Amino acid sequence: MRILVVEDHRDLAETIGDYLESRGHRIDYAMDGLVGLHLAVTETYDALVLDVMLPGLDGLALCEKLRAAERDVPVLMLTARDTLPDKLAGFQAGSDDYLVKPFALPELEARLLALMRRGRGEARTLRVDDLELDTGTLQVRRAGQPVNLNRTSLRLLEALLKSSPRVVPRADLEHALWGDDPPHSDALRSHVYSLRKLIDRPFDQPLLHTVPGIGYRLAKDD
Repeated sequence: MRILVVEDHRDLAETIGDYLESRGHRIDYAMDGLVGLHLAVTETYDALVLDVMLPGLDGLALCEKLRAAERDVPVLMLTARDTLPDKLAGFQAGSDDYLVKPFALPELEARLLALMRRGRGEARTLRVDDLELDTGTLQVRRAGQPVNLNRTSLRLLEALLKSSPRVVPRADLEHALWGDDPPHSDALRSHVYSLRKLIDRPFDQPLLHTVPGIGYRLAKDD
């Protein structure tokens, strides 16, 4: 998983990050709520580990703004408060799970994995303009016409749809396709070419755009 840890206690943040990285996950850090919100809405993550008490913007407000921005990334909230009202406030703000400090690191990872599996199990339709992907049936349509994609193209399209209209860096797309062991050849370019040929070439309006030196974005240009 790619995980954002928003925690202002540096030692705890590093402890969480070191453990999760040792388990094969990729970690980004934010030490205050404003930076955390910026990263959460401009980058693509599989989950957020979010402390409640943060400088700049607290975890509850961050989570509310994240949901208002229609970002559905799973959020695991951390707090030293274990009363029922505190937990209910976290869920009301849009968090998906709640972990009280101190906690065991294996439990933290287990809860994150459970949130990721649960999120992937919820079928929904991802859409940009007249292009749509049903994540339950894996059916792709553009302008009402079915588009047949192989497994790799489906994963690539899903990553681009989830991040639209933002640019997705090449490294993030390579990780979505091949994990931590991407091929040394320029395989990504070939897969993007194949995807573009199927979802763009037969139609008047191109949606898949190359951003030179950075990556790719899926969006309708005005």
